[in-house]
Amino acid sequence: MSLVPRRSLAWDCGTGNGQAARDLARYFDRVIATDASAAQIGLAVPTPGVEYRVAPAEGSGIAAQSADLVAVAQALHWFATPEFFTEVRRVAVDGGIVAAWCYGYCHAGHDLEAEIRGFEEGTLAGHWRPERRFVADGYRTIPFPFDELAAPAFELRMAWSLRQLGEYINSWSAVASYRRANGADPVAPFLERLAVLWGPPEGTREVTWPLDIRVGTVRGGRLG
Repeated sequence: MSLVPRRSLAWDCGTGNGQAARDLARYFDRVIATDASAAQIGLAVPTPGVEYRVAPAEGSGIAAQSADLVAVAQALHWFATPEFFTEVRRVAVDGGIVAAWCYGYCHAGHDLEAEIRGFEEGTLAGHWRPERRFVADGYRTIPFPFDELAAPAFELRMAWSLRQLGEYINSWSAVASYRRANGADPVAPFLERLAVLWGPPEGTREVTWPLDIRVGTVRGGRLG
């Protein structure tokens, strides 16, 4: 928010069910939130100041040179293409900001680290989409052809029980892929192993994720 030239319009690209768009609406006069999936847009919660649209990342339909911010939350790895970057330069005002962020591996204590990494990288190996490598790298290896600015370190923190951690893990796309391929549930036995180390089942632990951000200035019609 400290970088944008104005707070008139933000484009939230790859909005999914609109989580980031709803937060951006606290700061911007208008938010246009797009996603290529009509099913995802159908799950979005109506929010004052937010207009949801079904549109691909490379063809937003937003007016040229109108967006002060182009935001991409946990989605750039799906469409980091020259066509999308061209659309960003078309839509953003000169001097506007583009920011993309992601969170990757979660951590819940040194004593659980080996089990969690073994589940992610061992049990689920071969079930992650190839694009996940960009998230695992904190977006550092993803294309970002803008005038990049240094971003401070951020971290997500939650106090979760083992049940809550399990609900989060059950949402992973690789878990769904494993179930389809093997006809079995990998999560239940994994949580049983964690339970031995966790402590009281309803006791909470601090679960953290590094939040990696690429942020840059969009200069009219040229690459950074």
